[in-house]
Amino acid sequence: MTRRAPHAGNVAAMKIRAAVLEEFGAPLVVQEVDLAGPRAGEVLVRLHACGVCHTDMYTASGVDPSGYAPTVLGHEGAGVVEALGEGVTSLAVGDHVVTLFSPQCRECVHCLSDKTNICLKIREQQGRGYLPDGTTRLSKDGEPIRHFMGTSTFAEATVMPEIALAKIDPEAPLDRACLFACGLSTGLGAAMNTAKVEEGSFVVVFGAGMVGLGAVAGARLMGAERIVCVDLSEDRLALATGQGATDTFVGGPDAVERVLELTDGFGADYTFEATGNVKVMAQAVEAARMGWGLCTVTGVAGKGETLDVIPRWLITGRRIAGSSFGGVKGRDQVPRFVQRYMDGDIDVDAFLSHRISLDEVNKGFELMHDQDGIRSVIELS
Repeated sequence: MTRRAPHAGNVAAMKIRAAVLEEFGAPLVVQEVDLAGPRAGEVLVRLHACGVCHTDMYTASGVDPSGYAPTVLGHEGAGVVEALGEGVTSLAVGDHVVTLFSPQCRECVHCLSDKTNICLKIREQQGRGYLPDGTTRLSKDGEPIRHFMGTSTFAEATVMPEIALAKIDPEAPLDRACLFACGLSTGLGAAMNTAKVEEGSFVVVFGAGMVGLGAVAGARLMGAERIVCVDLSEDRLALATGQGATDTFVGGPDAVERVLELTDGFGADYTFEATGNVKVMAQAVEAARMGWGLCTVTGVAGKGETLDVIPRWLITGRRIAGSSFGGVKGRDQVPRFVQRYMDGDIDVDAFLSHRISLDEVNKGFELMHDQDGIRSVIELS
């Protein structure tokens, strides 16, 4: 028989250690904070691992126009369910889960559509740093601390909505599974869901970070014939080859010309932008094939930046699509991605560059800034 946790009223508040963004542009402060038990529709998760993502660093820097503080950062988490709030039915104590910054209620008009993965159920409160009832479970000396992206996984434990947790195979290593919480799934989904890469096609991926490498792997899984990866780092390009890239080259002002040379002057059937650099975004659009080329943009640009697109690129048949979390409906598709990793279809081990402790979270940002590796993973237990 499945063992259920007590309702929220019977789950005591606890002290946990967490990395708090107290002010923009300053290092995160690892400290003890209070975590209240889950309320109706919520789940307490004991976190085991968390990836350090560019989005966390982006928000900490103060560049993110939607950022807020104080907050516990982190969103690429994986752990084990420890307690359930009232009304939770899809999870049980002991379940292994991946945290989802992009929830899936399975009820709203967007969740019921196959055209988008952007769930509307809790979007407004989540965007403000609150759980669905407009309050927080995190606090310090009685003062609320907001939940980053509804997840706050730079911590020993977190409370999250049931609809923002994906139940996965308990045999999957949590230090690998956590990478499916954001970057890897975003790249895979961009190729498999948003672009729907066709078998035998020509693909170019701009950027060989976690998202770009995921797009390379996704294009391979979809049966692309040629997969070109473009990046400034030879080391990252070598990783792209390991994920299925057939060609690589170092990016620069001549990147579009080089793509055209490889495609008899036509451009690629599919291009993917995974850098957040608006100049590279423009290159990805221009490098798409005249007539039917599709450019999928996944990178997050800085505050106030705009993408300049020459109208003729569009008039001659090129298309542009944005992709949030790779169009992945998390509760349904993340477990399937994890299973494909377990089956040997996706090489996740190559992405795990550094293992660090929670106290070293700022080192994780430094490693990312220096482009040292692909992902640092915080080991939490």
